[in-house]
Amino acid sequence: MQINDILFKIKKALSLDEKSMQDAYALANYEMSSERLSNILKRRQDKGYEEATYEELGVFLDGLVILKRGPSDKVQKDDAVVELTNNLILKKIRVAMELKEAELLILFALAEVTLTKRQIGSLFRKEGSKNFKACSDELLMAFLDGLDEFYYDGEEV
Repeated sequence: MQINDILFKIKKALSLDEKSMQDAYALANYEMSSERLSNILKRRQDKGYEEATYEELGVFLDGLVILKRGPSDKVQKDDAVVELTNNLILKKIRVAMELKEAELLILFALAEVTLTKRQIGSLFRKEGSKNFKACSDELLMAFLDGLDEFYYDGEEV
């Protein structure tokens, strides 16, 4: 899956402007220049387009959690490298937006994907659990489309 597409869809779904996105990066202690951010949010065919990295997506999601929910009181673990999977992307967005199971059902339904509560729960299990289910690229995109539909306020940013 294209990282730039994920960033763009989150930006669009949550009606974030580039300033808010830069704030999220800053909250995660990551320096993102406005030029770089602008370039990774462009479409592939646009002049100045640049590929985003998994690190940039992961840091943005961490910053989004802080932006939406505030800093955590919990003690931070060491900065061990964690592989960014579709399941982790789903989890970080769920945490940032404080989405409950019922809202997740609605989000997927808005994208015309029917999942049971058990199937949704399996997407958020630890990898290696007998009930874990890997999130496909198609399912992640459906989630982001549902998120866009759910939070759409009628205005373009």
